[in-house]
Amino acid sequence: MSSDYNKSRLFVASCLALLVTSLTFAMRAKIEGVFGSVEGYGLTKEEVGWAFSPAFWGFTGAMVIGGLIIDIVKTKNIVRAAFFLHLIGTISLLMATTKEILFLANVFIGFGNGCVEAALNPLIATVYPNEKTKMLNRFHVWFPGGIVIGGLLAWLMMDTMGLSWQLYVGILFIPLAIYGYLFFGQAIPETERAASGVSYKQMIHATGAPVVLLIATVFMFSIANNFFQLGESWMYLAAIGILFISALIEGSFIKKISVIFPIMFFFMLLTAATELVTTQWINALLGDAGINPMLILVVITGLMAVGRFFAGGLVHRFNPSGVLLLSAVFSTIGLYWMSIASGPFMTMLAAIVFAIGICYFWPTMLGFVAEYIPESGALGLSVMGGAGMVSVSMFLPLMGKVLDTQGTQVAMQSLGILPAILIAGFFFLYLSYRNKKAVSLDSGNE
Repeated sequence: MSSDYNKSRLFVASCLALLVTSLTFAMRAKIEGVFGSVEGYGLTKEEVGWAFSPAFWGFTGAMVIGGLIIDIVKTKNIVRAAFFLHLIGTISLLMATTKEILFLANVFIGFGNGCVEAALNPLIATVYPNEKTKMLNRFHVWFPGGIVIGGLLAWLMMDTMGLSWQLYVGILFIPLAIYGYLFFGQAIPETERAASGVSYKQMIHATGAPVVLLIATVFMFSIANNFFQLGESWMYLAAIGILFISALIEGSFIKKISVIFPIMFFFMLLTAATELVTTQWINALLGDAGINPMLILVVITGLMAVGRFFAGGLVHRFNPSGVLLLSAVFSTIGLYWMSIASGPFMTMLAAIVFAIGICYFWPTMLGFVAEYIPESGALGLSVMGGAGMVSVSMFLPLMGKVLDTQGTQVAMQSLGILPAILIAGFFFLYLSYRNKKAVSLDSGNE
């Protein structure tokens, strides 16, 4: 594989592009209170959830499509698409006054964010082939890191200085301009899968159950866009369970190959929803805790950023599967504790436990796939990230409905079911993979 590229510049540019992505998450968490208040634009929480949902299913669409075509159109063109979609989305968000315009802005932002993940997760795995999980964790420092920055800016600009939400959102133009400058004109390598000679057919085959995974994605996309709804909350998990069993049948009995990828796909649905549905509804969930919810968000994401930066030693000691098991345990405890905590001190302690839990979910899930299923290539990483985001787009309005009708305690305890399920799943994953070495496309093992 050619190495005539500036690895450090590409990594910094990648981090800044992810910073833009994460700032949009922090900004949605803040302006939810603007659009969903009588003093603001008067939308219901369910309407706000609907208007925010394209940020997640758009993310999914861009990631999956990007993963399929990245080796055809080249990584640099996916990066360019991310830049212009971010630019258009930011301008549209600044003009939003209705749920429809807010929805449209999140379509552009979602597709821009998805292009960032579709291009840059495989880029990081390519330029750091022997440190994939470690460097993907360091790259993903900038997701919680950006939320910390966005949360602090929200507190400073809007809560303390009384500035408008439009000025706050305008901050996006700064990292956007810098990452565009750093990327444009730079040499960007082929993905590891393409450089290693793994065929397109082999890449799709490595996903284990492509038909069921596609059906699952369309199913969640349809719910997120109100094409149809299920009558009761438990039906959503039941439907995911049915699709999970169908994926195992397709992989094991029809294709007769390993089903570890579809297993990780369905785990990703739950890990992403645990983390992102909670943080996106932080204002509504913890608005009565006696402490500014955005400051709680800053603490949660600050701990996540620090934890991810130093993830290398933890991953080396416990294996990615062991890290995921510990994450599920802490997430379950943290969510339940937050649901019953009273007063700012106990709420903050519960939030810290929750932060420890969700810290490693996203990058370690990607790292596991990159290390143990590398033949799935950019498509595998994109499908994983896309699965997480379309799951969030489905659960966001559902959680908004629970908040509207049953209150915050029930909402958090309902979310807590997701990591509780993962404890069992990751326990069996750990038993299977704790002593396995990462797979190398060059030599068969690493």
